[in-house]
Amino acid sequence: QVQLVESGGGLVQPGGSLRLSCAASGSIVRMNAMGWHRQAPGKQRELVASITSGGTTNYADSVKGRFTISRDNAKNTVYLQMNVLKPEDTAVYYCNANLIYVNGIAYRNLEVWGQGTLVTVSS
Repeated sequence: QVQLVESGGGLVQPGGSLRLSCAASGSIVRMNAMGWHRQAPGKQRELVASITSGGTTNYADSVKGRFTISRDNAKNTVYLQMNVLKPEDTAVYYCNANLIYVNGIAYRNLEVWGQGTLVTVSS
């Protein structure tokens, strides 16, 4: 069974920082693109940042210059460093990954999501 487990959410004051982590576990052969999405109350889920297996990154305009996505391929983990947080960053943050895993004797491709971690930016 393959799963993603997020950690690092919480309550932070405006202007503060948080670092989210997302670790993949299971019979994983290869991690392809990984990313962070968020969903605020009453809004649709949106892409925050993504990173390819080669390290190419992409960011939503609203977080450029404040958030940094990175990955540790040896640990099958993706991170999101969030600085200069604003109240509008308040949301449940979800990580996702496209990966190859072993299922019996077969290699399979899978898109998997974490359970989400709540980030609240408030004074």
